[in-house]
Amino acid sequence: MNHGGHGEHGELKDCSELLIDLVLTAATKVHRVLGPGLLESVYELALAVELTAMEIDFKRQVEIPVIYQGHSLGIGFRADFIIDDCLLLELKSVQDFAPIHIATVINYLKLLKIKRRYPLNFNKPRMKEGIKRISI
Repeated sequence: MNHGGHGEHGELKDCSELLIDLVLTAATKVHRVLGPGLLESVYELALAVELTAMEIDFKRQVEIPVIYQGHSLGIGFRADFIIDDCLLLELKSVQDFAPIHIATVINYLKLLKIKRRYPLNFNKPRMKEGIKRISI
């Protein structure tokens, strides 16, 4: 695993471009087979099957607590997928990403100390149109 720079966020975990390409290839395959318009949970299960077949290490529905001044405030969010402890994937099946989808991303990345996140919107005619890269 590669590590990013230090800066204001401390040390951020980053992935190789090869791993990112493999993950996006898996998502594209799922979209090509299932098409748009299904529930996010269906795409999540299909992507888990695809990632497992590709022998890519991942965790699903990871509970991420929020810590405030040393106190746990409970679960802040659930990550749909954390790939190889260095990449966050959030699956959506929406017409378009809303500004709130993007704003909350930065907080998720800071909490996880992960440099990159990819929201994937499966409700597009082509998967390429539903991939958004966000980095801190």
